[in-house]
Amino acid sequence: MQMTRTFDQVRLLVFAPTRRAASETFIRANLKGLPFQLKAYFGDERPLSEPMRWLYGCAIWLSKLLTRLRLLRAAGLPAAWVARLLIRRHQPNVVLAEFGFEAVRVMHACRWTGVPLVVHFRGSDASARQRIGLLEDRYRSLLRIAAGIIVKSRPMADRLALLGASRDRILISPSGADAALFHHSAPAQSAPIFLAVGRFVEKKGPLQTIDAFARMLAGCPALPADVQLWMVGDGPLLPAAQDLVQAQGIEDRVRLLGLRSQVEVAGLMREVRAFVQHSRVAADGDSEGSPVAVMEAQLSGLPVIATRHAGIPEVVCDGESGLLVEEGDVAAMALAMVRLVRDPGLAERMGACGRQRIQSGFTVSHHLEQVSNFLETVHRSNRSA
Repeated sequence: MQMTRTFDQVRLLVFAPTRRAASETFIRANLKGLPFQLKAYFGDERPLSEPMRWLYGCAIWLSKLLTRLRLLRAAGLPAAWVARLLIRRHQPNVVLAEFGFEAVRVMHACRWTGVPLVVHFRGSDASARQRIGLLEDRYRSLLRIAAGIIVKSRPMADRLALLGASRDRILISPSGADAALFHHSAPAQSAPIFLAVGRFVEKKGPLQTIDAFARMLAGCPALPADVQLWMVGDGPLLPAAQDLVQAQGIEDRVRLLGLRSQVEVAGLMREVRAFVQHSRVAADGDSEGSPVAVMEAQLSGLPVIATRHAGIPEVVCDGESGLLVEEGDVAAMALAMVRLVRDPGLAERMGACGRQRIQSGFTVSHHLEQVSNFLETVHRSNRSA
């Protein structure tokens, strides 16, 4: 897919929380794919050899400390002062802040300098009560200052609109799946194995996924002996998941594979029958945006069993490219699993439908084009103002 505009004269300055965390791989990949003159600063970096990066990292650390102390007005100043220095140094046309909680730390620098700010919300920063509740007043200020807002799903856009975001400044753009990696799954020819990929945290529903799988096995003893559940990821709920597998007596059917690279995940998707994920709203309000792994599975050609949660119904067509159930309904998820074990032809048809759907509008290339056009539009609007 070709970009529809010329971008190489646009200077983009990016502020993001971290370059290193495995969970933020997609941010690094997306930044590499943006066609601008780009400089990026990360809040967890403090290299002594690069004074401005060191200074920004220290300012973010101080902002976090002040936030924990509930000194919220003061917390918005250290990173903003350093960001203003960086704006003067790099002379960007647009500033992009990754995550709302990073944006509130630099927003005043954009207000002081007149450089338009675009904020990229990605999930918990627009849903978790510990974020929204603590930062609500600062978010309202942010949404007045921001020239543009990027979100992952319609529910996320609705949430921010309630806080004051102007809908005509919002771009809904799921992060998308990488067509170079995710392809050529053959669910009808694969063993009846279900694959789950994601952090072992409450909103991903790993315990509900295991529970549904165990119910399927208990309710249908005549299922093939090679039915399995493979789970990729790590996180705070991993010990509970291990305990649940043991309590259900299904250690021989569930493989907890730990962290795997994207290349390894893509390979696993070519070995299984279907993708499964029981996303749900966590107790603290944390919610998905539009899970990338769901799009990657569909692009590979796998049917998806998931929940009607956040942006999932926007990318999975229930009954066509997958089977959706209500949050918490593990019995319905178990029945959906049974259908795809018993009917590999249905899995193949749904997988083909999902592949076509993602190819038509939900790849990384689509996302990069949408974001690039949006940022360039913000730049042109500011220039003509």
